Amino acid sequence: MAKVYTAKEVQALLAQGKGESDIPAGAIITPSGRDLLRGVGTDVRAAKPAKLNGHPSTPPTPQVPDYEYRWEAGTDPKTPAEIQAFFHSEPIEAIKRRMVDIGRRMWERDYTDGNGGNLTVRVGDNLVLCTPTLISKGFMAVEDMCLVDMDGNQLAGKLKRTSECMTHLGIMKRQPKAKACCHAHPPHATAFAVAKVRPPSCLIPEAEVFLGQIGMAPYQTPGSPANADAVGEAAIDNMAVLMENHGVICWGKDIEDAYWKMENTDAYCRTIWVASQLGKELTPISGTQARELIALRQSLGMEDKRADWKECELCDNSDFRPGFYSANGGAPASCSISPAPAEAPAAYDEQAESVVRMITEQILGQLNQR
Repeated sequence: MAKVYTAKEVQALLAQGKGESDIPAGAIITPSGRDLLRGVGTDVRAAKPAKLNGHPSTPPTPQVPDYEYRWEAGTDPKTPAEIQAFFHSEPIEAIKRRMVDIGRRMWERDYTDGNGGNLTVRVGDNLVLCTPTLISKGFMAVEDMCLVDMDGNQLAGKLKRTSECMTHLGIMKRQPKAKACCHAHPPHATAFAVAKVRPPSCLIPEAEVFLGQIGMAPYQTPGSPANADAVGEAAIDNMAVLMENHGVICWGKDIEDAYWKMENTDAYCRTIWVASQLGKELTPISGTQARELIALRQSLGMEDKRADWKECELCDNSDFRPGFYSANGGAPASCSISPAPAEAPAAYDEQAESVVRMITEQILGQLNQR
């Protein structure tokens, strides 16, 4: 009687590095066994990994994209020759290419006009890549990028660095986690900045997780030390900051992260603006639900200044619109404060009432005599 090779027997055969040629002539191979021999079986975990075009058939462990540049403290290049070699090294060239690409994406989304907007990436203890001045972000080239120190002194690059890099450096000096900054003038978020209106919170989960509360910095002349101080302070606890009468600046662990937050900020402001025109109250999520999103945000490695706030403070948007309603049965979003007890009505004073009556009668009498 001919031997029958089931999927189990074929799998054992493959695990030994053998194949169909090792199966005796006349043997019967079940359909599932033949599938294994053709490499389309449902379970080949015990078989020897095959090669497909030189690559293992076993898929690699999934990875999360990571564009953060990491350097070893105390290893910044010092001499002009060392700085030039570093500036043109492949890891730095890769960051420049990404900066050029993001500049184009900003320009294509109407986040910048003319020569507006700028980008920075920290690449050392005292080294920062930045975009040049007076050039459209949609038409930059890799060779246009600049290198400055943390005081804004230009160390490399054929074009002059942007004057507004000082604001970026003001953030980086105060917030070590800010390793890249993106500044632009996206229309909807900039409209909030011009109107000096801080966008409300607790309305869209993604904004709570990826942005947190959006900050607001008072107006100062762009590129000035005062602007660097004002924006730098606002950015310590806020990854997205509206600069009054100016625009928006966002920071992140890398330039892609910072740019994503720019997209998040403008999309959020646009959505809030449209929703506010629909004639309905904007009802936020509850404080309990907001706390869950803050915990999720922290699990992704982002700090949140609201972590220790009371639940009634988390979704208080009364500054955005007086009478802003919460999810708590339509009650105002601000924290509940027990009202002061009402004063008891004054006791009835018969003597005072008699005086009032007498004066009233005298006035009426005089009127009747006329």
